[in-house]
Amino acid sequence: MKLRRVVFDLMVYESVDELEQEDQVLLREAVKARQNAYSPYSKFNVGAAVLLDNDEIVIGNNQENASYPSGLCAERVAIYYASAKFPGVGVKAIAISATSKNFVVNKPAAPCGNCRQSISEYEIRQMRPISILMSGETGEILKCNSVADILPLAFNATFLE
Repeated sequence: MKLRRVVFDLMVYESVDELEQEDQVLLREAVKARQNAYSPYSKFNVGAAVLLDNDEIVIGNNQENASYPSGLCAERVAIYYASAKFPGVGVKAIAISATSKNFVVNKPAAPCGNCRQSISEYEIRQMRPISILMSGETGEILKCNSVADILPLAFNATFLE
């Protein structure tokens, strides 16, 4: 039996003020974006902000639907819109922030599996990592250097060859 260990670095920040200026701006845009989320069912608002290589910031928020599978997460709304609006422009980073109408979100909101897989596709496509900032309303802020850190065995095009 062969044992493999998968490890990664995760930066933990106590407040937004500890982040680099570029990350502070990006996270604040994600916080703003969550205010306009459409979440009448879960009451869980998520905002995302994507920083592109051309220094544009594109935002998105979750969009729910009574037919639950038809909704879309904030991360995918933002990254798909960024790709549609600025085709061929690479993605540097994505920030995610969550709040709830029912309780205080006091821990960082990480991307769901579908969003991790979608972000992975962009990393592979541009052949470099996308850093991810994660926050709730309060509490710590997490940052990883690549979605591969939180999705180490991602499905990719090599499986289809």
